[in-house]
Formats: sequence, C-alpha cells, structure tokens
Amino acid sequence: MSAVQTRVVEEKDDGLRLDRWFRTYYPGLNHGALEKLLRTGQIRVNGGRVKANRRVETGEAIRIPPIGDAVGAKTPVAAPKREDAEFIRSIALYEDDEILAVNKPFGLAVQGGAKTKRHVDGMLASLEKNGERPRLVHRLDQDTGGLLILAKTRKAAASLSKAFQGRGVSKTYWALCRGLPEIREGTINLRIAKKMVRVGAGEQERMTPADDDSSKKAITDYMVLDSAGPVSFLALKPLTGRTHQLRVHCAAMGTPIVGDRKYGGPDADIEGAPKGMHLFCRSMTFPHPAHGRAVTLTAPLSGRMKESWALFGFDADVDVVWPDLSQKKKR
Repeated sequence: MSAVQTRVVEEKDDGLRLDRWFRTYYPGLNHGALEKLLRTGQIRVNGGRVKANRRVETGEAIRIPPIGDAVGAKTPVAAPKREDAEFIRSIALYEDDEILAVNKPFGLAVQGGAKTKRHVDGMLASLEKNGERPRLVHRLDQDTGGLLILAKTRKAAASLSKAFQGRGVSKTYWALCRGLPEIREGTINLRIAKKMVRVGAGEQERMTPADDDSSKKAITDYMVLDSAGPVSFLALKPLTGRTHQLRVHCAAMGTPIVGDRKYGGPDADIEGAPKGMHLFCRSMTFPHPAHGRAVTLTAPLSGRMKESWALFGFDADVDVVWPDLSQKKKR
C-alpha cells in the first residue's frame, strides 16, 4: 500500500474490535505498529482518533495510511499450517457452531510478541472456514494452563467479549501453593497496582499490593481443598480480572503459587515437584452466544500439575462448590 485508503466496515464485521479488524484484513501489521499509527492519528474512524479496543460499526469509514512504511508492517504473513490445525484439534475439549474450547498447555503463549513466534492466536488461521476463523475472547498467561474459550464467528466473539468484560463469566482456577493459609476459606480483597520494584541490582515492573490513586480493586474467593507436606491445593475464583491478580493474592497470604518465582521468590520452589508455575484454569460458566443460557465447561488437569497431583496424592477430579455468598449476607 503506497497511498491513503478508506475502507467501509461491512455488516459481517459489525461489533469487531478495531485491532481485530486490522488483524483480519492486514495480518502483516503487528500490534506495536498498529498502536503507533493510532497514537499518531494516522488511522482514524469517521475522521476521529480512536483506540485499538474501539468496536467498529457497519458503514463506518476507516482511514488506512500507507502501512507498508509502518514499523513491522513488512513482516511476511505465514501461510496456515496443517500441523497447527492438527495441534489445536488435539487439545480441543468442546466445539459447536459458535465456540471452541481448548485445554491450553503450560508454556504456550496465547498471543505473539517480540520474542514469541509460536502462540495460539497464530495457529487459528489454520481453522478458517467460510471466511471465519476462531478468535480470542480472553487470555491466559503463558505459564498458566487450562481452559481457553475461542469464538468461531465474529458475532460470537462480540457476545463473549461483552460477557468477559462485564464480569458475566465465572471462573475457577486450581493452584498448588507453598504452605497452608491460616483461614481455610475466604475472600481476599486487596487492591493492586503496577509498580517498578527493585529486584537484585535492577528494577522490574510488577503488580503489587497498593492503596493509592494508581491501584485497582482486586477480589478473589479462595478455598483450601487439600494439603500435604509443604503444599496446599487451592481453588481460586477471581471476582475481578486484574493482571496477575491470583498470583499476587496468593503471595500476599504467605502462600505463593508453587513455581511462581516472580511473586514468591525462592520460597515458591518445592524440591521434587515439577518445575514451572502451578496455576490452572479449571472451569468456566458463561452465557452461550447462541442462546444466552449458562454453559459450564471443565478442563481435565494436565502437564506438570497432573504430575504434582499424583505426587502429593490430591484428587484431580474433585468438584468445587462455591458457597452462595448472597445467602450468607441474608443470614
């Protein structure tokens, strides 16, 4: 592209986030380059400046600058690979016309970055059908395993994204923690903020407990399901969706997640246990985009956590029943 163009949003793209619209039609433009073009006003919608998370509407005009000159825009787009499709199918847990649920392995990134070439988002083009490809609607950290929900259509993506952003999704995570919480069941209400923290001879950006203007509300329900030796098996239910919330909250209780050296330091390591962070998205309940009724999906324990559950003799199939807090308040 060597000149400014204007593209009109088609009906099939109504409600799509702007960054995902660009990912669909200009896959060679990386996210950093897109953010730069938005920040400098070179990309506009209906003549106005917008952000990457802005949702486009049918008939809107998108100004497209000569992105061939943008940083990263010349990156070649890899053709979909059959092995990518085979891999995604191998970790699939559930699929219908609207959604695809997978059991994301530990260590696999959900999205790409400067040093990340293999990731879930990059594999989804291999599943494109009738002009539609599965889309991300939420995230899991690279070192977290478990249930990942994908939308198979743009309309499903818009519906699910709204549910995730509006806290219409109930999630349960499992964690292996160092030590045992003094109170076996409760709620952690601890605000957190992104701060520069001194680590060794340098500084590192981390989420930390804070109570100032930069902090955000972070609430987690937790429940101890079992314990053995130096570790405990916790179920965690995030009521807010802050970055690294569960990791910060567990460390704040004095029971860091095993393998999470960033927030637990050397105390997060357990001799004899598999290396790596032990945090797993076990289940989610969410409104199905086709009919709106609640659907619950569960991922079987896998990878290093499956090994650790066998090592410590924990039940990998135990059911988690969260207390009805509304009933507690009435009493």
